[in-house]
Amino acid sequence: WLPQIVLDERLAVIADIIAPCDCVADIGADHGRLGCHLLQQNKVRQVQFLDISAESLSKSRQLVEKLGLGDRATFSVGDGARAMQGKADYVVIAGMGGQLIADIVERGAANLGDGKLVLQPNVAQKELRQRLMQQGYRIDQERIVRASGRLYVVMAASKGAAQYDDRQLLVGPKLLCGKDPNYMAYAERQLRIVHKALSGARAGDAPWLEELEREHQIWEGIVHGGDSAADRAAD
Repeated sequence: WLPQIVLDERLAVIADIIAPCDCVADIGADHGRLGCHLLQQNKVRQVQFLDISAESLSKSRQLVEKLGLGDRATFSVGDGARAMQGKADYVVIAGMGGQLIADIVERGAANLGDGKLVLQPNVAQKELRQRLMQQGYRIDQERIVRASGRLYVVMAASKGAAQYDDRQLLVGPKLLCGKDPNYMAYAERQLRIVHKALSGARAGDAPWLEELEREHQIWEGIVHGGDSAADRAAD
């Protein structure tokens, strides 16, 4: 008997987005729980575990060996997608800042190919969406998940042309429809964050003051009902 991996809410959403396929690459795999869960559920045939830290990747290797999944796993230490060993149907990059995720996507473009991306940025979601658009990706799904008292955005993207305006880049083109059960809680949190940043920017006459004021206006409109349903509708 071998223990079954049970994922927390954040990783469970990522796993749910991944459709049955041949190969998943987990960049920044760390403890390896996501990949092992996918293998145990026979949702994927093979998982590439990748991490820039050999010490972190050793955690994945230990778990994989403990669960007897070694014949369906590969391990690579290196810089993001550039360390991939062949193509993957899905590439997961989770638990990092949006800027770092975008860097990994841009630097590893040749290895990513047409693989679908499942991304979970801790911060800088707006910049990540913008840079994905510039790299020729469209956002197919966005979900807000509550885990350990925090709210996270998980997004899935695939190759395809997209044009998003400022509101879509800030809030999320798929989240703007307002149907996600955590949407309002997320909007309220973002409004508090921007409000605090705006106070500091005004005091210091920061060069990004105008951008923050626009973001504050967008979140305030969502939270206090200034947006019409049509305005909030996603493409």
